[in-house]
Amino acid sequence: MALVQESSRLKASDFPQEVLALFDQYVHGLIDRRGFMDGASRFTAGGMTASVMFDALRPHYEWAQQVPPGDARVRTEYVTYPSPQGHGTMRGLMAWPENATGPFPAVLVIHENRGLNPYIEDVVRRFAAAGFLSFGPDALTPLGGYPGNDDDGRDMQRQLDRGKVTNDFLAAAEFLMEHEDSTGRVGAVGFCFGGGMVNTLAVRLPDLGAAVPFYGGQPPADQVSGIEAPLMIHYAGLDERINAGWPAYEAALDAAGKVYTMYMYENTNHGFHNDTTPRYDEAAAQLAQERTIAFFREHLGS
Repeated sequence: MALVQESSRLKASDFPQEVLALFDQYVHGLIDRRGFMDGASRFTAGGMTASVMFDALRPHYEWAQQVPPGDARVRTEYVTYPSPQGHGTMRGLMAWPENATGPFPAVLVIHENRGLNPYIEDVVRRFAAAGFLSFGPDALTPLGGYPGNDDDGRDMQRQLDRGKVTNDFLAAAEFLMEHEDSTGRVGAVGFCFGGGMVNTLAVRLPDLGAAVPFYGGQPPADQVSGIEAPLMIHYAGLDERINAGWPAYEAALDAAGKVYTMYMYENTNHGFHNDTTPRYDEAAAQLAQERTIAFFREHLGS
């Protein structure tokens, strides 16, 4: 318990940038835990060992809930939806604005590479509190759903067929478009893996109302011409891995005459929106969230 209490006060600046880069590689399956430990052992942060740094950088979901379950502003329910070209029947968290009359513009929230964890569920509730019908599908549904920890969640997500997972999120967007409480105007927001998936949906769904990828992988340049939705793109300034794909994406967007805005948040790390890890940057996350809500209100209605 002392470790959690101590690490809850740590920020990205408390760690060598090389350790943050190693943890990013671990989270995205480029190295295993032993690879992180071996690399991090070359550095020290406030006297912390590699093992302590590893535990400190992992998410602690008890630290932050901006719109906790039971919040009077929202109503939530786990619902299922059909995905005939994906994994069949899928499940996710739906959230409605409480004490408001629909139909509502809708937001699809796409999780990272580890399933519908508590952080993403909180994000779903945040958009409902802002006045949207909000839905967060769980790609891990065919394997029993998010298992309660991110490490197992990542392992499970890697087991799934990527094409079927994409179809599951396409089906989720269509489910929202047709939902009785939706105006039919749907935007998509996603983080990391989810950011890349938002870019994919923008390519694949001409009826998508707006797309907001956070530090997501970019689509192939020859597919960008298919994008119809306006884009608001958020990147972390220190995220060299993802940012390497931006120049080609930017060039393709410009060549195709697409509508987009890109924000680069300087001195922030991949995952800066996630308020359950030291990589969280409060100022950047709040600004990005405010920009995203305003963007959705502009393009989806309110």
